[in-house]
Amino acid sequence: MKNYTLVIFAAGIGSRFGGLKQMTPIDKDGNFLIDYSIYDAIKAGFKKVVFVVNKSIYEDFKNTIGKRIESKIEVCYAIQDIEDIPTTNKYPDRVKPWGTVQALLATKKYIDSPFLTINADDFYGYNSYKNAISFMENDNSSNALITFKYKETINKKETVKRAVATIEGDDNIIKLIESEIEYTDKIIAHPLSGDNSFEIESDTLVSVNMFAFNPSIFKYLEEYFSDFFKNSYEYIMSHESLLPECVNKYLETKDITLKSVRANSKWIGMTYRSDLEDVKNNIEELKKNKEYPENLWR
Repeated sequence: MKNYTLVIFAAGIGSRFGGLKQMTPIDKDGNFLIDYSIYDAIKAGFKKVVFVVNKSIYEDFKNTIGKRIESKIEVCYAIQDIEDIPTTNKYPDRVKPWGTVQALLATKKYIDSPFLTINADDFYGYNSYKNAISFMENDNSSNALITFKYKETINKKETVKRAVATIEGDDNIIKLIESEIEYTDKIIAHPLSGDNSFEIESDTLVSVNMFAFNPSIFKYLEEYFSDFFKNSYEYIMSHESLLPECVNKYLETKDITLKSVRANSKWIGMTYRSDLEDVKNNIEELKKNKEYPENLWR
């Protein structure tokens, strides 16, 4: 088995949540949701984790989650700096980071083998990591999206961002449409690109940013991020450079291939403050079912 790396996007400012959800305790021991992701990844066989964080939380992050796990897995920190952009233009009024493309680019110097990306505020379940490892061991040429059915990632209270996958054959993803998904009497996807909204079924496969990549993806990320800054000032200031949209561009040009690998696992998300109680209850239920030890790291 190669030394597979887990990349965790943890630099967000939590604008929807109203705070740093990546550092919000979700059990009586003060563990974060991210702890459970790392626990599952280690169990599945990952040997290194790279946290993408911003400068303001680096020390706190290192002294909490970093200290808990550094004896169990190799730990690296990549700083997502809002000023680290491929242009001489400046954007002093920008507050939010530039998105997941920039976040992943920050990890480049730590990556030398296939790797998996996840969000810090999502719980993907052990089978997701196990299936990702299995794919990376058996396919050296393709990339993969670990897919969930929309109904497995549903939020009936608020809209959520998901990339809707179009599948050709059994497992070839030919399109990813990053969308704001609204659940009413129907499930409506509103593409972030501004294209026409469309209805999806509850079984439609979607992305929650769990990608298995080869290091060759970085050249496409660099090109895409550079092109992002060729847009108008208004567009740049109001948008992020998002990983699913980047991947979709190179699916369209057939520069990359992307397989769908089913997660077959429970997903838990913490997008809004109102999700927190459900997250805590779900984690407690998993512990009662003996899927996780009562004291995670002890």
